[in-house]
Amino acid sequence: MTDLLEAWRAVLTRHTASPDVGAVGEALLARWTEPHRRYHDLSHLRGVLAAIDELTSGVDAADVDMDAVRVAAWYHDAVYAGQPDDEENSALLAETDLTALGAAPEFVAEVARLVRMTVEHDPAPQDRNGQVLSDADLAVLGLPPADYRRNTAKVRAEYGHVADGDFRAARVRVIGSLLSAPSLYRTERGRRLWEDAARANMSAELRALSD
Repeated sequence: MTDLLEAWRAVLTRHTASPDVGAVGEALLARWTEPHRRYHDLSHLRGVLAAIDELTSGVDAADVDMDAVRVAAWYHDAVYAGQPDDEENSALLAETDLTALGAAPEFVAEVARLVRMTVEHDPAPQDRNGQVLSDADLAVLGLPPADYRRNTAKVRAEYGHVADGDFRAARVRVIGSLLSAPSLYRTERGRRLWEDAARANMSAELRALSD
C-alpha cells in the first residue's frame, strides 16, 4: 500500500500543507481494507485510479481537474456498508477530512459533488470531471468475461445479508437500467475501450439471472 499512500500525498500536498495528510491517507486505506469488503476493496480503488489514468493519458486534460477526480476516487466508496446512503456518507467524510486538512472550499465541494455523482453515474454532458470518474468506476464492467464473473461473485458476497431472490431482482433492475442507456460510458475513450465488452458481459449476466 506504500505506492497508494505516496500517490495520495503527491495529490494532497498540492492543496494543503497540513502535517496530517499522511494520517488521513492511512485512515482511508484502513477503510478500503475492512474485512467485510469483497469487491469494494483496494483492488477496486487501484482499478479506478488506473482507469482514470487510462482515460486521460496522451490527451489534453486541461478541461479535467485531475486532482479532484483522483481524490474523489479515493473517497467514492470510502464508506461501504452495503446501504443506500453509502455514497452520501462517503461524500460527508470527504468534506470533513479535506476541510480539516485546510483544502480550498471549492476543491472540497468538487470532490464531494463527484462522490455523490457516483450514485447514478449520470454526469451532465459538460461535466468532464464527472464523466471521467463515472467511466473509471464502471471500467470493471468491460473486463474479460472470467474476470467480470469473479467480480460479480465478490459483489454477491458483500451482499450476503440479502436474500437470493431480493438480490437477483435488484441486480436485474440495475443491469437493465444500465443497458437501456444509449451508452454506458460518457467519454469517447471509455466507449472505445469498454463499451462492447461491458454490454456483452452484462447481457450474459442478465440471461443467467433470468434462467
